[in-house]
Amino acid sequence: MQAVSDYRQSLQFKNLNAEKQNIQLEVTRGGRTIKLSIFDIVVGDVVPLKIGDQVPADGVLITGHSLAIDESSMTGESKIVQKDHKAPFLMSGCKVADGVGTMLVTGVGINTEWGLLMASISEDNGEETPLQVRLNGVATFVGIVGLTVAVSVLAVLLGRYFSGNTKDVDGQVQFVAGKTSISDAVDGVIKLFTIAVTIVVVAVPEGLPLAVTLTLAFSMRKMMADKALVRRLSACETMGSATTICSDKTGTLTLNQMTVVEAYAGRKKQDPPDDSSKLHPEVLSLINEGIAQNTTGNVFVPKDGGEAEISGSPTEKAILSWAVKLGMNFDLTRSNSTVLHVFPFNSEKKRGGVALKMGVSGVHIHWKGAAEIVLGACTQYLDSNGQLQSIEKDKVFFTEAIEDMAVQSLRCVAIAYRPYELDKVPSKQEDLDKWSLPEQELILLAIVGIKDPCRPGVKEAVRLCSQAGVKVRMVTGDNLNTAKAIALECGILSSKEEAVEPNIIEGKTFRELSEIEREQVAKKITVMGRSSPNDKLLLVQALRKLGEVVAVTGDGTNDAPALHEADIGLSMGIQGTEVAKESSDIIILDDNFASVVKVVRWGRSVYANIQKFIQFQLTVNVAALVINVVAAVSAGEVPLNAVQLLWVNLIMDTLGALALATEPPTDSLMRRSPVGRRESLITNVMWRNLVIQAVYQVTILLILNFGWQSINLGDDQDSKSHSLQVKNTLIFNTFVLCQIFNEFNARKIDQMNVFKGVTKNRLFMGIVGMTFVLQILIIEFLGKFTSTVRLDWKLWLFSLGIGIISWKTNSSSENTMVTDLKEAYQTTQEVSYYCCCATTIDTRENWLVIGGGKKKSKIYI
Repeated sequence: MQAVSDYRQSLQFKNLNAEKQNIQLEVTRGGRTIKLSIFDIVVGDVVPLKIGDQVPADGVLITGHSLAIDESSMTGESKIVQKDHKAPFLMSGCKVADGVGTMLVTGVGINTEWGLLMASISEDNGEETPLQVRLNGVATFVGIVGLTVAVSVLAVLLGRYFSGNTKDVDGQVQFVAGKTSISDAVDGVIKLFTIAVTIVVVAVPEGLPLAVTLTLAFSMRKMMADKALVRRLSACETMGSATTICSDKTGTLTLNQMTVVEAYAGRKKQDPPDDSSKLHPEVLSLINEGIAQNTTGNVFVPKDGGEAEISGSPTEKAILSWAVKLGMNFDLTRSNSTVLHVFPFNSEKKRGGVALKMGVSGVHIHWKGAAEIVLGACTQYLDSNGQLQSIEKDKVFFTEAIEDMAVQSLRCVAIAYRPYELDKVPSKQEDLDKWSLPEQELILLAIVGIKDPCRPGVKEAVRLCSQAGVKVRMVTGDNLNTAKAIALECGILSSKEEAVEPNIIEGKTFRELSEIEREQVAKKITVMGRSSPNDKLLLVQALRKLGEVVAVTGDGTNDAPALHEADIGLSMGIQGTEVAKESSDIIILDDNFASVVKVVRWGRSVYANIQKFIQFQLTVNVAALVINVVAAVSAGEVPLNAVQLLWVNLIMDTLGALALATEPPTDSLMRRSPVGRRESLITNVMWRNLVIQAVYQVTILLILNFGWQSINLGDDQDSKSHSLQVKNTLIFNTFVLCQIFNEFNARKIDQMNVFKGVTKNRLFMGIVGMTFVLQILIIEFLGKFTSTVRLDWKLWLFSLGIGIISWKTNSSSENTMVTDLKEAYQTTQEVSYYCCCATTIDTRENWLVIGGGKKKSKIYI
């Protein structure tokens, strides 16, 4: 079973690695931009490259602007290599550190430098998670205790045997000095040694590491169905302890399906925004020119006259679609000018620009980016008549327009340009690559408001997080007003009264605080707008210093430090760059915040399932160990022999692990507070259940072992040896049935109704049913092998009754007294004082009850 489990685990990791390496990207093939898997790239494809991308194949550079490649994965040197027509060769597997470009694929698969390298190495997945390490330690400790007990028992048994105190079934002394033959003495010693070995077999909880492996493998497979790809096993466990989630806005909380719904040009609001007749031809021409050239997107118009196909990032696609509706001819507009230099969009500066050569001597420099930042660099604007006007007197109008759009949750983007003299542009390529585009004294052309609606279900997901004690914080590069509006819509901010500093803060303000001030403010921050990736990193560091377990979402290359710094890094599978994915622990395949919440559920489920198995296994260990030790020391024999205990071991280790480790997450997990970093695996409730159950089983088995004759459940005509076999078989059968019912107890550690939802877990039902059927077969048909005899229906009913009572023993109390009022205080924010009156928890309904009689009050927890 262990070998099969390990094999299944290796297959699981193989499938997960295949999914992890299956990168989706856009290529140009036959003039059309298509999206496909990295495995489907062929020689001759044209691939666009931007910051954070992984070079998907070997190739040569066609065009590039400030293109810098990190070739450390191939060369081992951390130096960033600039790529141009003098050094055009690109190697598969390298990362784009800066700039943009396009490449022609010349080699794929095993025929690339990266392919040849990867063919000679293999990825090692033998990592152990922190929980596995802890449980290995527990298993080792318990094993040492068991071994010590076994050696002690063996010493006692050998002493009894050689001193003549061990008797057989008929009351004859088994060893008499000088009379017992050597062969009989050796047989007797081997029998005693077998007893010691059975004690060791029972004591060693080798199923604990197996249970962790099974529950992690099961959770990882199920998380794939919930759109989460786990890259590091430890993240599964850590996510259950998360106390805060720092989430991006675009694409995570919102749909990332952007549309221009408002536009301002010439100091007028365009209604509708795509009505080109209201724009002056010169203004329209400059807008089209800026949009067509200052973009990483593409517009493909089919020859048959079908609808234009637009590719690029969601923001680029929205702006390109708007320009196409205004009448822009993408290819013609791009052919009318020559690109001299490109400043790719930068998340620090929140804008991107391009320098274009117009005719013989003219140069246009176009900028596009965050509206208030671009507006701040403008000194003029083109009015509705195409005339230049000073922006100073109308700056309030444009600022208010941006604020009005932001309040409506719109992303505001400004488009501006400035003419420039050609003789001021560096003529040498080396100087041109280092040239910084002029970014002041711009002329405003237009401001557009882009709608990106909230994802369905996000508000409910945020509510679930709040209920689970996990605070959701929005960290976005958007305008603070836009961020505030989205936060209110998503439920991150519950009311407008909360939307004040420091609950909402700009990244610049937070960045300028001292380290001590940042720590004081960080706990209160709910929304951070106009933040840079470095601001996100500073927030994560401050929260971790305060003891928070931080999960962070990110999609950009510059998010990599924050993703790496956080306890759990969550990258976006659709919009995320390869650098961000490599720095993350879990990849959210659909970029949806609701999937992040599902990861939290699964993280808590992993921890809960391990606790269930620990309670189940330690109960079996303690009961079997005590009954065998007491019987061996007092009578020189054990009621449970080696074969029987191996069957019990199979039940509690492999089958028990399979049954309990595959329990799906329940809604009740999201009504608990996060699991502490150093919280004990075995809680007070588990100790209570374990002790009560073990004492019950030990008591029953000892009564059966030593009080068999007085109970007299067997046939009075039985011989003494047959009566002993019946007794031992009954003890074995009762013990196994107690474990079957104890598996149900372990399903719900702190609830009375242990059968709730059991039919939904078919694997659990199948394992329990199979165990019961096999137990019947063992007792009734495999007696010779297991040293058992057949039991009549009365003894079967007796065993079944004892097993049923073992379930009742764990579920006998509906209300449990809270002994630590401080712990009860922490479970709910609504209890604001300690009380000395009786306090109980209704475990079925999750109510905290304070007081008694008519004055008692109930609070839902």
